[in-house]
Amino acid sequence: MGSYRSRLDIIADVLKAAKNGAKKTWIMYKSNLSYELLNKYLGEIISAELIVFKDEAQKFFITRKGLEFLEIYNEYSRRNRRLEEQVKALEHKKRILEDSFLNKNLTDASNKIKNKMAMTEK
Repeated sequence: MGSYRSRLDIIADVLKAAKNGAKKTWIMYKSNLSYELLNKYLGEIISAELIVFKDEAQKFFITRKGLEFLEIYNEYSRRNRRLEEQVKALEHKKRILEDSFLNKNLTDASNKIKNKMAMTEK
């Protein structure tokens, strides 16, 4: 519904960027975060043990716990999108009802509703 990303969306983006190992600049680029925000989220994600930094590779890597997070997040995200689409369709039908019945001529309103609802269900 909104165009902003939630905290969970940002964390998922960071984890996806680090899936195969990544340097901080790559994660920053792929997750579309400023340096300050990335550091804030990395601290939180490292503390939650969703990601680790490996000195020998000088890269961040997603952990098993991070992979589990992504799996659950993907299911949540898929269901959330479906619910948002359903809510949007219901709001549209509500507007049709409100617009049509505010009209004084109920016969015209009834025909408008039937026509508009038939069009939206196609």
